[in-house]
Amino acid sequence: MGRRSILVATGWVATAAIATLIGLGAIRLVGESLTGTPGGVRSEAEIERALAAPEPAPTTSTTSAAPGTTGTAPSASSGVRRGFATDGGTAVAECGVGGVRLVSWAPAQGYRVRDVDRGPDDDVEVTFQGAAREYELKVRCIGSEPVAVADD
Repeated sequence: MGRRSILVATGWVATAAIATLIGLGAIRLVGESLTGTPGGVRSEAEIERALAAPEPAPTTSTTSAAPGTTGTAPSASSGVRRGFATDGGTAVAECGVGGVRLVSWAPAQGYRVRDVDRGPDDDVEVTFQGAAREYELKVRCIGSEPVAVADD
């Protein structure tokens, strides 16, 4: 009876170990696809370069709206685009015929977008709210260039 009990216990431990390894592998695979950052984590310098670079022109006359962006294609009369960064998040603004407009915005980790006035208008603003602090970014066109201004 002693030898049979040892075989049963060994088989049970081996089965439990294999099931655990399969479960951990599945969790890792699913977890990375759910919580992973597409394209990896970017450095602050890479983000600033990406915000400063002009966006490619769309191949069709309309684009689908992604979260945090407008659904209109840039016009041929669009002015200068410029990126702005605060501790609460980043935004890209553009000056055009109708005034300034926010092209895109993204909150920093630990912040959310509380309010957005995307324009086009004389000035546009986005408010990033965190647990302890709030950042408001207000942009106007001076000449044909977007410039961050102090809130009135």
